[in-house]
Amino acid sequence: MALKATIYKAELQVSDLDRHHYETYALTVAKHPSETAERMMIRLMAFALYADEGLAFTRGLSTDSEPELWKMSPQGDIDLWVELGQPDEKRIRKACAKAGEVVIVGYGEHKTEPWWQKNREALSRCNNLTVIHLPMPQETDFEAMVRRTMPLQATIDDGTLWFTAGEATLHVQPTVLKPPA
Repeated sequence: MALKATIYKAELQVSDLDRHHYETYALTVAKHPSETAERMMIRLMAFALYADEGLAFTRGLSTDSEPELWKMSPQGDIDLWVELGQPDEKRIRKACAKAGEVVIVGYGEHKTEPWWQKNREALSRCNNLTVIHLPMPQETDFEAMVRRTMPLQATIDDGTLWFTAGEATLHVQPTVLKPPA
């Protein structure tokens, strides 16, 4: 019998001073059995960075045809496609053909840089692609941040993200590896 996803509820308060976007989101997050606490929290950080009324979590790890987050237009077109980690170049090119804007949120100190060096040249041709890296502090205890019901706060100012979960506050300076053309 397959293991089922664990459901988490999060109330995410976003104060994005860069975009003048201030909103509170009631989110339901399904954590796949193979997903780490770090990856789930980075999904929430990615949501905060691109927060919008139409942004939604997808089936993510449960399906190959969907990203972790997307924003659909009223006509059913994909306006924004957000992937995490170090996806395959072919998958990224397919996403760029399907969506108006594609964002890759890389994480993992020793994973993102080699992945980017390997894929940089091929991905430079994708005009609607943005690649960012979220460097996490080494001592971050993501397991301690996760609760079945989580009040979260995200403040974004001058490109810097302050992400608070419980007693922990992360200060993250996303690095843009590739801006859109």
